[in-house]
Amino acid sequence: MKSQESRVKGQKLIFKILIFPLFTIQCLLFTVSDAHAMHISEGILPFSWAILWFGIAIPFIVYGLYKLKKLSSADLSLKPLVGLMAAVVFIISCMPVPVPFAGTCSHPCGTGISGILLGPAISVLVASAALLIQALFLAHGGLSTLGANIVSMGITGSLVGYITFKFLRAFKIKLSIAGFMAGLFADWATYFTTSVELASGIKGDSPFMPLFSKILIAFIPTQLPLGILEGAMTAGMVVLLYKKRPDLLVKMRVLKPEEAKI
Repeated sequence: MKSQESRVKGQKLIFKILIFPLFTIQCLLFTVSDAHAMHISEGILPFSWAILWFGIAIPFIVYGLYKLKKLSSADLSLKPLVGLMAAVVFIISCMPVPVPFAGTCSHPCGTGISGILLGPAISVLVASAALLIQALFLAHGGLSTLGANIVSMGITGSLVGYITFKFLRAFKIKLSIAGFMAGLFADWATYFTTSVELASGIKGDSPFMPLFSKILIAFIPTQLPLGILEGAMTAGMVVLLYKKRPDLLVKMRVLKPEEAKI
């Protein structure tokens, strides 16, 4: 009974730490300006390229489902946490800054923090759910480009964030710095991949590199500061969880027991 109450309290704490500040920022952004586009929009990619990105994304989604089923059978509290993280990623990635010259827009991703807390496999599922809901109900992104958006934000963002965090922590780098760099690199890696996807899909008979360079450069004015912002948010979330509930970070294998002040 006590362990169940502890899990509920832990989930409420994570909700307060992750959701409320982001929801406030989200409301402010949408009251300041309208969002016209997000991710790679519907119709931007040719059908053959859209199918290719779906083909890459599907095995990761299937493995994520397998991983979730396996872990949740041993820990019933995992699924509510995954749902909570899906809400976090949904809110973070609903902060759009249009980039007209690139045919898409720039925004934080949130897969850095979900990759750190849940691992990259389940983080791909979290991002996929958020992207699907946005495509269906908010006209952000698109169904035909869903595979490409999952590859860039869900797969690349989650893997880069997770690997960066684990690599830095292996060298005893401070939690705040590791969290910051994980969020920063996850964000920038997402937009690097998005630039590759866009340039590959719309180049036609033109050379790849000139178009890729133009798209990547178009993201720099917005994504450079947004990447820093996402790094700061990721670091803040991880550090706050460490201060309030280090046992949860141990449970989610973010920290080793000897690293946590429980």
